[in-house]
Amino acid sequence: MNAFLAYVVLGISLSAPAGPVNAAQLEKGVRFGFVHAWLVGAGAMVADLFYMLLIYFGVAHFLDTPFMKTFLWLFGCFVLLYTGIVTLKSLKLKESGEMRESPSEMSSFRSGFFIALTSPLTILFWLGIYGSILAQSSQNDDAGQALWQSLGVFVGIMVWDVSIALIASSFHRFGNRLILQITSLLAGISLILFGLYFGYQALLMLAG
Repeated sequence: MNAFLAYVVLGISLSAPAGPVNAAQLEKGVRFGFVHAWLVGAGAMVADLFYMLLIYFGVAHFLDTPFMKTFLWLFGCFVLLYTGIVTLKSLKLKESGEMRESPSEMSSFRSGFFIALTSPLTILFWLGIYGSILAQSSQNDDAGQALWQSLGVFVGIMVWDVSIALIASSFHRFGNRLILQITSLLAGISLILFGLYFGYQALLMLAG
């Protein structure tokens, strides 16, 4: 049980650093509340599960090819820039007093899914961290241990996603308009900066 909790903590620790999914969760939670922030995280978790299964069944080697890396950097750049720009445009609507409809819950889920799915950072995480966990388990010839460790990491990711959704929704519920706008502004800028970084990495891949 202690080993399982250690992998839960590992999942939380790996999810905590600032990244595009966390920025998107904060932006959605501040503007629309807990459910939308949690659904962004849930979409990202489905993408995580997809990559976890690819690596577990040994079919993830194609993700490490130059073509796939370049494609994911470029597509991730587009997704993040689009999401960041939409976020900043929504602030102008608020300032002008126009009403903006709350997005559908499915759109929040899709946002988290595509941000995580097209992020090479996600792939590097699963190839590096999860790949090493599987390698260690394979040395011990214990498939059950690998599944148990995988579950621990995934539970840790779930705990973090719920936590960040609660934090973001608390701003939505108790923050004044200025705090909400500042938080959304920072989240939007963060998404655009990540998008530019992804685009820069794509250019490096193409130049190489």
